[in-house]
Amino acid sequence: MKILEIKILKGPNYWSVRRTKLIQMKLDLEEKENMPTNKIAGFRERLEKLLPSLVEHRCSVGTRGGFFQRVDEGTWMGHVIEHMALEIQTLAGMDTGFGRTRTAEGEKDGVYYVVFSYMEEDAGVYAGRAAVRIAQALIDNSEYDLANDIQKMREIREDTRLGPSTGCIVDEAVKRGIPYIRLNKHSLVQLGYGVNQKRIRATIASTTGNIAVDIACDKEETKALLGDAEIPVPRGTVIRSEEGLKDAVEKYGYPLVIKPIDGNHGKGNTTNINNWETALTAFAAAKQYSRSVIVEKFITGFDFRCLVINYKFICAALRTPAAVTGDGEHNIQWLIDETNKDPRRGYGHEKVLTQITIDQFTQKMLDDAGYTLETVPPKGELVLLKPTANLSTGGTSTDVTDEVHPANIFMFERIARIIGLDICGIDVMATDLRTPVSENGGAILEVNAAPGFRMHIDPSEGLPRNVAEPVVDMLFPRGSAGRIPIIAITGTNGKTTTTRLTAHIVKTAGRKVGYTTSDGVYIQNQLMMKGDCTGPVSSAFVLKDPTVDFAVLECARGGILKSGLAFQNCEVGIVTNVAADHIGLGGINSVEQMAKVKAVVVETVFPHGYAVLNADDDLVYKMKNDLKCKIALFSMDENNPRIKAHSADGGVSTVFENGYISIMKGTWKIRVIHVKDIPLTYEGKAVHNIQNCLPAVLAAYIFRDISIEDIRSALNSFVPSTTLTPGRLNFFQFRHFTMLADFAHNPHGLKLLCDFVSKLDYPSRIGVISGTGDRRDEDIRELGEISAKYFDEIIIRCDKNLRGRTADEIIALLKEGIESVRPGIPVTTIANENEALEYIYANPKEGALYTIMCDVVAGALDKIKELKDRETAVAK
Repeated sequence: MKILEIKILKGPNYWSVRRTKLIQMKLDLEEKENMPTNKIAGFRERLEKLLPSLVEHRCSVGTRGGFFQRVDEGTWMGHVIEHMALEIQTLAGMDTGFGRTRTAEGEKDGVYYVVFSYMEEDAGVYAGRAAVRIAQALIDNSEYDLANDIQKMREIREDTRLGPSTGCIVDEAVKRGIPYIRLNKHSLVQLGYGVNQKRIRATIASTTGNIAVDIACDKEETKALLGDAEIPVPRGTVIRSEEGLKDAVEKYGYPLVIKPIDGNHGKGNTTNINNWETALTAFAAAKQYSRSVIVEKFITGFDFRCLVINYKFICAALRTPAAVTGDGEHNIQWLIDETNKDPRRGYGHEKVLTQITIDQFTQKMLDDAGYTLETVPPKGELVLLKPTANLSTGGTSTDVTDEVHPANIFMFERIARIIGLDICGIDVMATDLRTPVSENGGAILEVNAAPGFRMHIDPSEGLPRNVAEPVVDMLFPRGSAGRIPIIAITGTNGKTTTTRLTAHIVKTAGRKVGYTTSDGVYIQNQLMMKGDCTGPVSSAFVLKDPTVDFAVLECARGGILKSGLAFQNCEVGIVTNVAADHIGLGGINSVEQMAKVKAVVVETVFPHGYAVLNADDDLVYKMKNDLKCKIALFSMDENNPRIKAHSADGGVSTVFENGYISIMKGTWKIRVIHVKDIPLTYEGKAVHNIQNCLPAVLAAYIFRDISIEDIRSALNSFVPSTTLTPGRLNFFQFRHFTMLADFAHNPHGLKLLCDFVSKLDYPSRIGVISGTGDRRDEDIRELGEISAKYFDEIIIRCDKNLRGRTADEIIALLKEGIESVRPGIPVTTIANENEALEYIYANPKEGALYTIMCDVVAGALDKIKELKDRETAVAK
């Protein structure tokens, strides 16, 4: 078996708009195509022995053990691999369960798309590859180390996932409908879009003051501020040398605490120091983290963490370091192993508790106690294994929120104000929190920026606290979702022009627009990225921009198939049309399948939003049957029965009628503008641009803060040019001829272009055409056929990227199409686009219109401008 391709889908996609995190693995079973599971001796038994938990997979049978029933009946290996990839992720602490296995149409027998969900993408990819290896081992009846795969995926998960603190904030935001974007591989996350975004890094928010974080990270400065405010803090000093350590010991006496001045998470901390040798070791450990070291009187009592968010007390937890209790019979190593068998303990942050590991800190604590791992402690003796009570090192937490005295609550909220931290973790050492710390001999040890939330959301004992809720409340007051309006546009042809026009209308209405197109990403009309920017990376670029308050996003087939959409929902989705283009690519082998790809965009529309659909296109109109949002239609014919029925039901639509673009609102008609007053339509001759205006007008009208006057003004001021509409009907007037450059690249688009050209008054029309190598033979031939019908002469040139074919193959197919319609029409072949343009410039036909199907728009326009400048220079 061979993995041919793996795609990581991260947003709404061809397989599912709801389950957005999917691995799509293209798998060639090779000779295993002829080996269903019931034909492989002992396969079922070996599979069940290795992965007995697969019994919980119901599969299409719908009952427990359903998958094993399918294995008994005989199923193909791709299906088995799908289930194994899901199950081994679950065993590695990532419970996920969506999968599909489908034949790869258009491929040889035995090639399948194996699709399964993931929680962490790197672990998902590993699971797919591992599942193929496992399947092969089961077929071969060879040994397989599954435990190694499980552990490896756990390690990948811990390396790549959001930590529990960041993760719980993100989860709470998602519950509220607030979108998020992970900004790096660590814990920096954007909540919301555009101008309404907030950021978090772990539990530091964009609202958290830099000065406050600075103070909290300087333990001595924190202690000084709190002490000055009559907050009880331990007595101590800051040292840099052994001599300073000696002075501190003499001044404060044992027991002591030694810790780095700017450490965190307990790193470099040593507590309960009772002799000079231990003090020296602790000093060296602290110096690894900072030049200056704090020496404090050790306060006896219990370790509490209290959490204040938005200057309000939220909760408190009692923290206990990792420890075991002697039974008088077994050694410490055995007791640790037994403790780690607790099902609540797992690897890293996968469970409520973390497994206890033996490290240098454990060895030091045992050494200090005169113990080794082989020591058998007396029954009932508590043997501490870590110097600090962090959950990540095996410690435990107990929620004590309901026990906190009002005086302590007042003090904690006051501390947060003194330091200035809106998310504040306060470490307290005291006998308890039921009495005021100022009275029970306790003290405030530290104030923490970016406090961990795990001890509160998953305490070992007591009531879990949703501490993420007040964070999200602080960042996004109730009623705010942090979103900006999104209009998403897809279709075979007209996407870019519709996107640009829609963005222009919105900008005219006073919004700060970011938009993506096939020629670049624009923020408020400033080009930020060049090239085909119709995929999810470009959409995310706009949604991450903090100056944007409205997004208009062109979403092409390629990006949807490669990794899905960049957003989960949009306010308006537009489908311009669906025609035969890119058929046979990316597993899409029919126009109906292509329609399913395009439908992904409108399937993401909010229930209160609108899908704007072409009522003249059967495949597009049919999409409305599967949508849960509102429907708006557009048509070139006001008498289209679909429009009439929609209007009768009170629906909204746009139509072309009596020379006007009009909005139909129920049975009422609002005439927006005559098409002759829209420069984009070239006095109504460019019918395809009239079509492009209809969904743009309708999408804008749906937003109540965009007026008819705004729409009319925008249509009137949107003048086609190489700046506003590059590669879309760009005219260049030379002295003896005219060039028309356009990005028409498929039969449907070329037909619309030629229909426009046929209405123009030129003595001769010459087409400069090409075919795209990765299209079907019939599509390339059709380009030749259309050209022969409309042009007087044809120049054939080739794209820079031949996409899997030779230039001779493409030229031959184009000529076949031409000859089938008009044998004998003059045809010139010039392979290179720039050479073809040079040929036209050097050998112009008087008064001719040269219509050029551009390859790379920017390159073609630059070359034409160069020729124009050359002509101007010669004239001078």
